[in-house]
Amino acid sequence: MAKMLENIVLVGPMGSGKTTVGRRLADELGCNFFDSDHEIIDKTGVSIEHIFDIEGEKGFRARESQMLSELSQKSGAVIATGGGIVLRSENRALLQQSGIVVYLASSIEQLLKRTSKSKNRPILEKSLDREKTIRDILSAREAYYREVSTLEIDTTGKQLHEVIEVIKQYAQR
Repeated sequence: MAKMLENIVLVGPMGSGKTTVGRRLADELGCNFFDSDHEIIDKTGVSIEHIFDIEGEKGFRARESQMLSELSQKSGAVIATGGGIVLRSENRALLQQSGIVVYLASSIEQLLKRTSKSKNRPILEKSLDREKTIRDILSAREAYYREVSTLEIDTTGKQLHEVIEVIKQYAQR
C-alpha cells in the first residue's frame, strides 16, 4: 500500500473496539498509532479516573480537546479517540478535518459484554445500571458519531480482521 498521508480516526462508544482495531490497523498499515486516552495518561502521569475525580468530567473533556488538537496535527496516523470526544462542537469540527473518520458502531449487548469486566471507565464505574447508562450514552452521542464519520461500520458479530479489511479498502479508494 502506498504511503498513507491522511489520518484514520476511530470514533464510537466505549467498548466498540477503537483501541483494539486501531492498534492492529496501524500495525498492518505500518504507521503510528495513538490512543487519545492513553496519550492523556502519558502526559499527565495519572489515570483517567483520577482526572475525573479531581477535575470532574469538564476538566477531562478540556484535556481531551487539547489532546485531539495535538493528535490532529499528525499525518498518516491511526488515532483512537475517547467515546465522549464528540460531545464538544469544536472537537466535531476538528475530527472532520483530521482525515478519514470511522464510526465503530456496536449493539448495546456487545458494548455491555465488552465493558463488563472493565475497571477503568469512570462513567460506567459510578453506574448502578450499566445497560441504561450505555443506552443513554449512545442515545446522546450516536447522532454526533454519524455527523463526523466518513465511514460507519457495525462491528456487532464481526471479527477484528473483517473490520480492519473494510477500513483498509475504504482508505485505499
